[in-house]
Amino acid sequence: MSSRLVEIFEDEELVMKIKKRLPYLFQLAELESSRAGKIGMEVGSLREKIIVALLIYKFGEENVETDIPITEPEVDVKLFGQPVSIKTITGRGFSGVKLI
Repeated sequence: MSSRLVEIFEDEELVMKIKKRLPYLFQLAELESSRAGKIGMEVGSLREKIIVALLIYKFGEENVETDIPITEPEVDVKLFGQPVSIKTITGRGFSGVKLI
């Protein structure tokens, strides 16, 4: 399954779309989650939805299972039947996405 995730980075057209749009979409998520100048914890859920939408765009709705119970530990989505955990990191000077 990890080789399937690598396909995202091998698709140059998709990489360019990600580089252009992902920072903007993450910024919108931060704006939606901000109160009194502070970013709330719910920003992680919004970013997760953005990443899941990317997976659906690349691999198709039939290969991305999103109906995962909130109580399921360390599983945010299933890709080709395999569990995937999505973590996003925000910080001064460094931000990122981690798929496990």
